[in-house]
Amino acid sequence: MRSNLRATWKHISSTLLLVVLSAIGIQPLRAQSQDRQQDIQQLKDELQQLDQKMNEIKAKINELEVAPPSAPATSAGNPAKAQKPSEPSGTEAVPLEGAITAPQNTVSIYGFAMLDSGYDFGQNDPAWFDVVRPTKLPSFPNQFAPSGNVYAGVRQTRFGVKSSSPTKLGDLNTVFEFELFGTGVDAGQTTFRLRHAYGELGAFGAGQTWSAFMDIGVFPNTVEYWGPTGMVFYRNVQVRWMPVRKKGGSVTIALERPGASGDQGVYRDRIELSNITPRFNFPDLSGNARIERSWGYLQAAAIVRKIGWVDTSANTTNLSASVVGWGTDLTSNLNLSKKTVAKLAFVYGRGIENYMNDAPFDIGLAHSPPNSKVPFQGVALPLYGAVAFLDHTWSEHFTSSAGYSLLDIENSNAENPSDFHQGDYAIANLLYHPIPKVMMGAEFQFGRRVNFTDGFNYNDYRLQFSFKYDWNKTFKFPSF
Repeated sequence: MRSNLRATWKHISSTLLLVVLSAIGIQPLRAQSQDRQQDIQQLKDELQQLDQKMNEIKAKINELEVAPPSAPATSAGNPAKAQKPSEPSGTEAVPLEGAITAPQNTVSIYGFAMLDSGYDFGQNDPAWFDVVRPTKLPSFPNQFAPSGNVYAGVRQTRFGVKSSSPTKLGDLNTVFEFELFGTGVDAGQTTFRLRHAYGELGAFGAGQTWSAFMDIGVFPNTVEYWGPTGMVFYRNVQVRWMPVRKKGGSVTIALERPGASGDQGVYRDRIELSNITPRFNFPDLSGNARIERSWGYLQAAAIVRKIGWVDTSANTTNLSASVVGWGTDLTSNLNLSKKTVAKLAFVYGRGIENYMNDAPFDIGLAHSPPNSKVPFQGVALPLYGAVAFLDHTWSEHFTSSAGYSLLDIENSNAENPSDFHQGDYAIANLLYHPIPKVMMGAEFQFGRRVNFTDGFNYNDYRLQFSFKYDWNKTFKFPSF
């Protein structure tokens, strides 16, 4: 279509040139007679009509050039959550969801309403009734009894606004997004929760968005909200630099807000621990590098961080110390066929638990060696996680996702026997998309918790039904 428009443009330009030459040819004879004045006026009218036509063609060409590309076959239909393929996919180098690069200003409002309902055959923490989190499963028999409960909620419902404006320093992109899923002190509630508050100008960005240590592209097309337990998943406040952003790959470096948590284990009642205060005097340094090809993409990410604590007591035994946390995360999307994508990830590190999707403490206590000046010491807990899912498009209206994820923590020797050690997560679903912006589907879910040393483990099974209704509208404004 663009070639036809350019041909039309060429024809009109040629005609315009002939008209101008004709006008120049009769210019010296102006005002000689009324007939000539009428001829001149007629030519001017034709020029005005041609000019109007050319402006219309320019607008059509501009509209085609700024239109976003069509979605690939591997994400046919609408994913259950915008943090899956509808958010930055594995082929995007920046964290803004589909930010438009255009020679004009754009503002888009988007979101969806979503109902999750189902039956939990087992039991879990009531504050996390509608998600599968192995860390929230019972750590001893009947901790959250009774088993077998119906649940329903709309906490995945989401609203967002994004914008894009061209500037002489590069595109200015922003995103502001929130949902209704309460966490922290709001755990279990349906309440507003900030997801993204982020902006970038050219190669620099700042605000809250996906950590540079994670890859949202490996999140499977599921309706369960929380996601794979062994995946790096964290939205963090940060400043980032993106020196390379090309079609074939990208590089991102970020300074992120630090933070961590500690487990006092068997020393929980010791008075020495009552005066320990965390200290974070350096930001976390993270980054990733990605290559993109026809077969998919491969991303390698890394992070290094300092986690410290200060003993504010006047005791002669000073427990102040610090450790270095670090991690590597290797992720990929492999296009096994036009309709099947493998989503893979493997992460290993120490003291990076708060960057994981579902993990407890970053720091654990360990018994000190004999003759040590302190009775115990803090150590960065090692972990490894894995994700392996297949997203498949059966047809225009049906999609499926199935896979497994694992998280394993190497506990320190002074942790409680009932502390979390390993989590397993598995899902299989069938989703129906009757029209492009509507999804409904059923999903079987499994979660498993394994304790540290007391031999207790717990398996949970769920069946969930979800309904999702998307909406979005983009407004375009001329650049000034």
